[in-house]
Amino acid sequence: MTALDTPPPLEPSPAAPMPGLDDPPRPPRGVLQLIGQMLAILGTVLLCFVVQLSLVGTAQHDRDQSTAYDDFRRELANGTAPVGALVDGRLLDSGTSVAILEIPRIGVREVVAEGTSARTLKSGPGHLRNTPMPGQAGTSVIYGRRATYGGPFALLDKLRSGDEIIVTTGQGESRYVVQGVRRANDKERPALQSGQGRLTLVTADGSYYVPSDILRVDARLSSEAFDGNRRLPAFAVPDDEKAMVGDASALTPLALWILVLAAAAVAVVLIRHRLGRWHAWVIGAPVLGVVGLTLADATAGLLPNLM
Repeated sequence: MTALDTPPPLEPSPAAPMPGLDDPPRPPRGVLQLIGQMLAILGTVLLCFVVQLSLVGTAQHDRDQSTAYDDFRRELANGTAPVGALVDGRLLDSGTSVAILEIPRIGVREVVAEGTSARTLKSGPGHLRNTPMPGQAGTSVIYGRRATYGGPFALLDKLRSGDEIIVTTGQGESRYVVQGVRRANDKERPALQSGQGRLTLVTADGSYYVPSDILRVDARLSSEAFDGNRRLPAFAVPDDEKAMVGDASALTPLALWILVLAAAAVAVVLIRHRLGRWHAWVIGAPVLGVVGLTLADATAGLLPNLM
């Protein structure tokens, strides 16, 4: 065999890559588990928020109304119910019961409290401080929620001209006749003559949980007007009692409950790693539920007071 017949040397074949060597690095399993646990806790908190606004908030409203109704009926019987925005020269405390509002057409019977802050309206409708008490001459204004915490004014837009509204205060029973529903940009009602009375019910308008404006129902006083006390000026109404405003004082408890939630979440994760999934949820679910509902209630205080 000659040199020309000698086969060329074989090229060494490249080594086969090790399986997974060129794959992008994957997060450690512990990190994925932690992310999953945090998402589960976040989902629990969001569920608590929905439950608070729909179910628990309604139960709170009903409980507060039951207590307020019994107490106010007792005050009416004893002649101690307030009949003005001032008592002994000072403003009525927020949440003080001042009237019972009945709207037969939509099945409403609510105790009306003094003040219109988001906190006060969680328990039921509220009387705007700088307007006359219901039954007195002038325009009395009552705010109420549309969707959350019982939504006592959810069906206001169903009222029609001629429907009756009955209001009971410390001065007696007054009757109103609905004049109609007003929305944004609708014409104002004509000014009242001396001695005439009107009741304006106010709530949110638009989507239930994303309100876009304000809805009003006006009703004229058909019974005799009661004498009124000195009225308060417009600046007597605090900013947090104006329409579609939240309660800024809820920020402090909200921040505290966020810290409590963070601590509870860390505790649940530690229990999960040390004792297992079952123990973590048996111990953590009730704790997270209570903290989540309380946090949701504090958060709801920041929402518009008419929602």
